[in-house]
Amino acid sequence: MKIAVPVAQDQLCTHFGHCESFAFFDVDPDTKNILKKEVMTAPPHEPGLLPRLLSEKGVNLVIAGGMGGRAQQLFQQNGVKVVTGASPANGSPEEIVNIYLSGSLQTGANPCDH
Repeated sequence: MKIAVPVAQDQLCTHFGHCESFAFFDVDPDTKNILKKEVMTAPPHEPGLLPRLLSEKGVNLVIAGGMGGRAQQLFQQNGVKVVTGASPANGSPEEIVNIYLSGSLQTGANPCDH
């Protein structure tokens, strides 16, 4: 399983489409361990690009703070699950993934309304 987290200043970016980079985590959902981490610089913001790009990179799940409805629809069409409402207060991107894997990630409202 591959999880993507949008990152800005080494923490979860609260606005998905305006992140600086993406942290990709290859995880074993059975053992709940991170196997590998990669970072990719985000391309310039272009509507519709990121769902296709992350899907092509093999991402199964995106953990985000806020994400617009259209991006969520495009991820769904590409078979990628999206969790919104995550907070940088949960820790580093690695910590957020570990909390998600443990089944205890607390999420709030999606701050994006577009």
